[in-house]
Amino acid sequence: MTQIAQGHTGWENKIGLVAGYGQFPLIFSRAAARKGMRVYAVGHIQETAPELATHVEEMEWVHLGELGRILDFFTSRGVCQAVLAGGIRKTRMFRDARPDEKALALLATLHHTQDDGLLRAFADFLEAEGIRVHPSTFLLPELMAPPGCWTRRRPTAGEHADIVFGLRIARKIGRLDIGQCVVVQAGSVLAVEAIEGTDAAVRRGGGLGGGGAVVVKVSKPHQDLRFDLPAVGLQTVVTMRDVGARVLAVEAGRTLVFDREEVIRFADACAMAVVGIEDEDA
Repeated sequence: MTQIAQGHTGWENKIGLVAGYGQFPLIFSRAAARKGMRVYAVGHIQETAPELATHVEEMEWVHLGELGRILDFFTSRGVCQAVLAGGIRKTRMFRDARPDEKALALLATLHHTQDDGLLRAFADFLEAEGIRVHPSTFLLPELMAPPGCWTRRRPTAGEHADIVFGLRIARKIGRLDIGQCVVVQAGSVLAVEAIEGTDAAVRRGGGLGGGGAVVVKVSKPHQDLRFDLPAVGLQTVVTMRDVGARVLAVEAGRTLVFDREEVIRFADACAMAVVGIEDEDA
């Protein structure tokens, strides 16, 4: 699809962006511009960085749940393809959501409001309206985590055992669509990521461990690669440093890594180990 988009002036040259918080929407917009694509972005109020507006062709601001406005914005601009990039703090749905008729109709079809079901339903809604939803990485494959150890320090035998243990637990909570990250130490689960997000889970679990925790983050067993991929970045290892966590293990090929070189430099300076794990590592 990347090659198709280049050099065209019709609909292939336009891409919709449903943006959440974090740097991913900005990174995606810059990558799309380098490919000669025009980005039409929908930003979520109090979530999306305002500076995104300076990197896109046009910007529409919505409250969480205003599906009709998102659809109208894309269709009126002739947008027939889109990506979902950046997170939405799930706690916001309990405070600031303003679901319109389309959102209420969509919610009525769901059995629960867990992340995967909500996002899949939203993507299916857009596709039913003629807007193809691409994987968020289709212009940025280089953001995917590589396999192997990235840092000078490698996990010890005990830490490797915790990685294997944490991977098994993370797969189980992912299958239940609870979260994508666990914090473990010496064969015990210190924290399981839920609605609070990875950094909060690391602070909570690492604090309980008193130093030496292992953080494992993986995709869900039936992950829809179009959205909600697990993501780590510099803030992840900074949080780990603050609570004395020593190892970060992420799923290779299925985890977004932002500022990878900075992550590696910081981890090396703090004597942490960062590894990309594959199924055979278990």
